[in-house]
Order: sequence, then C-alpha cells, then structure tokens
Amino acid sequence: MTNPAVAALIARSNRLGADPKNTNYAGGNTSAKGTEIDPVTGDPVELLWVKGSGGDLGTLKPEGLAVLRLDRLRALVNVYPGIEREDEMVAAFDYCLHGKGGAAPSIDTAMHGLVDAAHVDHLHPDSGIAIATAADGPALTEKIFGDKVVWVPWRRPGFRLGLDIAEIKTQHPQAIGCILGGHGITAWGETSEDAEANSLWIIDTAAAYIAEHGEADPFGGVRAGFEALPEAERHARAAALAPTIRGLASTDKPMVGHFTDSDVVLDFLASERAPELAALGTSCPDHFLRTKVKPLLLDLPATASAEEQIARLHELHAEYRADYQAYYDAHADASSPAIRGADPLIVLVPGVGMFSYGANKQTARVAGEFYVNAINVMRGAEALSTYTPISDAEKFRIEYWALEEAKLQRMPKPKSHQGRIAFVTGAASGIGKAIATRLAAEGACVVVADLDLEKAQSAAAELGGTDVAIGVAANVADAGAVQAAIDAAVLAFGGLDLVVNNAGLSLSKPLLETTEKDWDLQHDVMAKGSFLVSKAAASVLIAQRLGGDIIYISSKNSVFAGPNNIAYSATKADQAHQVRLLAVELGEHGVRVNGINPDGVVRGSGIFASGWGANRAATYGVAEEDLGQFYANRTILKREVVPENVADAVYVLTGPELTRTTGLHIPVDSGVAAAFLR
Repeated sequence: MTNPAVAALIARSNRLGADPKNTNYAGGNTSAKGTEIDPVTGDPVELLWVKGSGGDLGTLKPEGLAVLRLDRLRALVNVYPGIEREDEMVAAFDYCLHGKGGAAPSIDTAMHGLVDAAHVDHLHPDSGIAIATAADGPALTEKIFGDKVVWVPWRRPGFRLGLDIAEIKTQHPQAIGCILGGHGITAWGETSEDAEANSLWIIDTAAAYIAEHGEADPFGGVRAGFEALPEAERHARAAALAPTIRGLASTDKPMVGHFTDSDVVLDFLASERAPELAALGTSCPDHFLRTKVKPLLLDLPATASAEEQIARLHELHAEYRADYQAYYDAHADASSPAIRGADPLIVLVPGVGMFSYGANKQTARVAGEFYVNAINVMRGAEALSTYTPISDAEKFRIEYWALEEAKLQRMPKPKSHQGRIAFVTGAASGIGKAIATRLAAEGACVVVADLDLEKAQSAAAELGGTDVAIGVAANVADAGAVQAAIDAAVLAFGGLDLVVNNAGLSLSKPLLETTEKDWDLQHDVMAKGSFLVSKAAASVLIAQRLGGDIIYISSKNSVFAGPNNIAYSATKADQAHQVRLLAVELGEHGVRVNGINPDGVVRGSGIFASGWGANRAATYGVAEEDLGQFYANRTILKREVVPENVADAVYVLTGPELTRTTGLHIPVDSGVAAAFLR
C-alpha cells in the first residue's frame, strides 16, 4: 500500500511537471516527509521521499524517489566538513537510505531534508529565473513578493545551500519560499496542497509582475534582413543548412539534431539585442548543462544565400571551438575532468530557427526546449532590469563538477547505432519494417519511408514516439517526392547516416507476356528509385562529412537466371551494380555502399502478398502456402528466410564490426549455389 505522503507527492510532482511554465524537463525536484514502520524495530520512523537524480517531475513514479531516514540525514549537519569539502556529503547520503531500491539521491537532497517543512518544491520556472538573473534581483524580490519570499544569493547546489535555506525558513516564519539567485525557486508547505499552491503563487506572481511592469520590447527593435523567412522558404533553407550544421556540431562526437522555428525563437533572432544577449549565455545550471554556456549565432541576415551562410558557419564554428577551449583552459585545474568537446549544442540561424544537438533525439529536443526557456528568462530579466547570469567561472564549476562527471559516467553504455539516423524505404511492412525495427532497437533514429503515408506513420508509431521514429510519404520513382522525404528526415533528426534502399515490387511474367509498362514500373521503383534516393541522400552525407552507409536490398535474382522473371531480375541486377559504382564514387567521402541478396522471403513479405507469391508458386508447381518451405528445401541449409534475417544483415553491415567493408553483397538465402558470387 502506497504511503499517503508518497501518493500526494507523486500527484503534485506530476501536475507541476506537466506544465512547462513551472519547470523544464527533468528540472527541479520535490519532496515529502512522513512516517512508516521500521521493519527491524517495529517502531515508526521519519522518512524523506525526494525525487532522485536525473528524474522528471512530469513522469515521476514512486520508484523514481530516493528514500532516506530523516534522523540520519539531519545528523549529517554534525559532520559537515565545510564548503571546500561539501561534495563528500553526497556520498554520505548513501548511509541515510531506507530500504532497498529507489533512485540515487540528488545534490539537492540536503535542501529538502533540512528545511523544516513537510513538503518542499524546488523548480526552474522561466518567470522565477527571470527575477533570479536580474541585476537587482534582491530588490525586485522584495518589491514583488514582500516578506513572503526571500532572496538567496547564488550558491552552487549542495549541502551548504540546504543549510542556508533551512536557516531562512527558521528566521522568516512568514515566508513561503525563496528566489535562488541565478538559479530558480524553492517553496514549501505543511501539506502537499500548500506547497503546490505556494510554488504556483510565486511563479504566477512573478509572471504577472513582468507582464504588467516590464518593457514591451526588451530585446529592442527588429534588425533589417533578419526577420523570419516565409514558412516554406524557412524550412527549405533549414533543410539545406542542417547537414552542414550537424557535421560541425559532430566534430568531436556524433550528434542527433532537432529543429525549432517557434515564434519565440524567430522573434529573438530578429531582434537588435540578440547578439549581445546570446553572448552572455544561459544562467540556470539545468539550462547550460544541456545547451553549453552559450550558443553559436550566425551573424548573417536571412537574405544571405545558403552558400554564404554555410561558408560563414564554418568560420564561426572554428571561432566557437577556440573560444570554448579558452573558457576551459581559463578555469580548469589539475582536478578538472577532461574537456568534453568544444562544439556548440545550440546553433541559431536568424530568419530560419534553432538547431539543437544531443547524443539522441530526446536530448537534442530537450536542449532546444531549454534554450527557449533561456530566451524567456532573458526577456523577463531585461523587461524589468538587466539580465545578469552567473559568471563563467561559476558555470565551469557546475559544468565540470566532479559530481556531474560521476553522473555522466553512470549513464548506460550506448547501443551500437545510437546517434545514427536511418532512412529506410518501403519500411511500412515486410523486410523494410523488420530493418526499421532492428535499427531502432539498436538505438538508431529511424525514418520509415513508404508510398502509403498512413502505414508509414503507423509503423513508426510502433517503434516508439517521434524521438525514435517518424513516418514519411515517399514515392521513390518521383525525384521531388524523394527530396521532400529526405528533407523531412533531415528536419526531424538533423541529418542522415544510414540509407536502406528496400522499396520494391515484382511481377512474375515470361518475356513475351512482360509489357513495356511492366518493365518501366519495376525499373522506376527499384533501379530508378534506388538511384534517386541514393543521390538525394549522398548530398546530405557529403555535406555532413561524417561518412555513412547506403544499403541496397537487391536479390538472389540479381545473379541467378530464374524463369519468368525478366523485368524483376534485370532491375535487381541494376541495383547490384549501383552498389559497386557508388562504393567507388562515394568512398572518398567515407560513405560505404553494400548490398544484400535475399531469396525466398515469403513470410511477412509485401511483394509476395501482392500476387508475386501466387505467380512464383504457379511457376514452380507448388501451393502458395507451401512456397516458403519450397524455397527452403532447395537451399543448402534447408532453412526458411524471414525478414528479420535480412535485418540482421543490415545491422552487421552498418554496425561497428565491418567499418572497412564496402562494395560487398551478402547473400541471405540459406545457400543457393547457383547464386554464389564469383
């Protein structure tokens, strides 16, 4: 049975975390104090339940809480060694835990345990951080909130900050919370309802004051030429720039991207003060840990050509890396972790939008959300005062904090395809769907491309949310449709790494019954379609300068002369030779091109279900339901081939084991001697 205090805490946390005006994703923490029976002594014991490290309030569940004995946590005050050694206190939390399981206690645990209130919320609302980062934050806090909210000067999160807030609660019994300089807010209450109401009162009161008393245009006027482009033009320019920007952001390690062109972003980038404010960077630790201390801002107008913008982005990227290295060198000492990379995580293009990056799509998307928060914070602070983030020295102490490094080291090892973006044609069913499923399971972001948009979106939804896969319409025989699908992939995930030419169909007819229309249809979809997809994708791969993979799902029939199969086999032979040609041409760009020759993939196959199976069964004189076993019986291994076997081959060819292999065709046919490659 769930403890009532825990039930109330989870419900409150989920409500607060569901509204972005209250806090950002995985930002802030909440807690509750209560009693349970100690299973050892049978006596009541006071406990603290607090959101664990790395959790998200909006989706918090009981297992995401750290559970500590309150008497032992408060006894740590007696052994606190001082601010120079306070990081040691995080390890001491482990000796205060109650029971098994639960999440790891976060750095803010002391704040929640030491404050003398049954329920405590620590949040990162834009309105609260606007006050926290204003140059005259202390005076504004008193003016806006009176004696109900107390200003706390910036202090890095930790045990000392917990002691400070506990003392404020004691010395100001009328107060319901604090503004934490440069950081966020903390509120408390004797009931869960009181704590939530107090948190919301601080957030809403700050927002209302900014709206009523703040300047209407704190970012200044609009810079001529930097206004937002029309939507269609904006998205086309974003798709043209995205591969280059992703390549720059992935100089140190591969990144997945996210694109945002909300009004908040576009209005900020068009403003006179955007360059000045962007250079100041973000302030709240939750922000800059995900966005880096500052973004890369393109200093050309939206009216510049894509070629001019790309050239300037390369120059600015070199400057950014040098500047970040200087920041690291200025603040690092012998105990600092190694530099984690000097590439930007936020790239701002006036008139177009914001590109944000992370190790996976969710991280990239959240980084963009955090920079939108930062824009809102800057607007609020400038509307009332002057935006004054914490110093670079303090940012560095957070960014390269030993505790932050330890958190990063605890993260699970990435899967083989994490950070890779796959585009699979004909992926709503059969072999294509099996390939998309396998790649997503291995950590890739997947674009399910199919002639039928509804089926593509349905197949993508089965793989997970839009942070994992999207479905796009793709008539591979139409160059415009192919380019639109590639552009959609680039805007969704930042670029491309892995392309699988799988879309196909077949008509089983002898030469004299094969019409010109039959011939053209099969060649348009497979030979021409593969050419069009590879051509459009190659432009992205080359611009990124990250290498990549192109896989052709050809066929045993590309080398085996079977009966009644002239059009299908000829176009498969075309695909097979495209592999060799492109392997030679694209190799200088680090792009590997390989092929897979399946045979007899009957089960789950869209081609066989569309009439090809019945025709082949008639050709071989067997019942259609026995066709899979017929194919298996004529192989060396006598084993049926299923879509997942082809997906396994794609995984191996595009994984970390065959990085020196290109121009290869792998048979996946259970062994057909007549189709052996020579």
